[in-house]
Amino acid sequence: MTTHVPYRAGVKQLLDSDAIARCLSRIAHELIERHGGPEGPGLDRVALVGIQTRGVPLAARLRRLVEERSGAELPVGALDITFHRDDVHLRDGGLPPDRQPIVRATNIPFAIEGVTVVLVDDVLYTGRTIRAAIDALLEFGRPARVQLAVLVDRGHRELPIRPDYVGKNLPTGRGERVQVELVEIDEQDGVLLVAPDEEGSRV
Repeated sequence: MTTHVPYRAGVKQLLDSDAIARCLSRIAHELIERHGGPEGPGLDRVALVGIQTRGVPLAARLRRLVEERSGAELPVGALDITFHRDDVHLRDGGLPPDRQPIVRATNIPFAIEGVTVVLVDDVLYTGRTIRAAIDALLEFGRPARVQLAVLVDRGHRELPIRPDYVGKNLPTGRGERVQVELVEIDEQDGVLLVAPDEEGSRV
């Protein structure tokens, strides 16, 4: 696959497609090792739930990797957290129509009771997205445990949330924005660092 090289000033490529593949390979290996080993609960009691938007294709990729290496077919779901965010008041007219949050599909076609649910997201930043995802997930039942897998951890946590599986730790400035691009959505794979004067910070 041809690696996309950003051309805009103030944009730096942090990970290319090969690096992303290695990150996901590492996470899949750790999932199998932790759950499929002699002391693990068993991969048959593990499910992946991708957080909309880019967590969904990442969860699908992890499912394929785990199946290829272990033979286990993990259930996969998609979770929208729009109305569980702590800035949910935006839906009531706090922003103009063209900046209202977009609601995407939630689809969890399996029971989560007694299951280890691994939430999957692209970037972990303040932790507020994950808090909202946990709130949304618990509306579907009570899992045995909830774990977190992220492609990139950029630091700057505001809540006591720590990932269980990390593809890459990438120290960043608060004013910078980490932009993940995936083939399934953006037609190319890459992780970019956008300078503050380019597009502002990521909330």
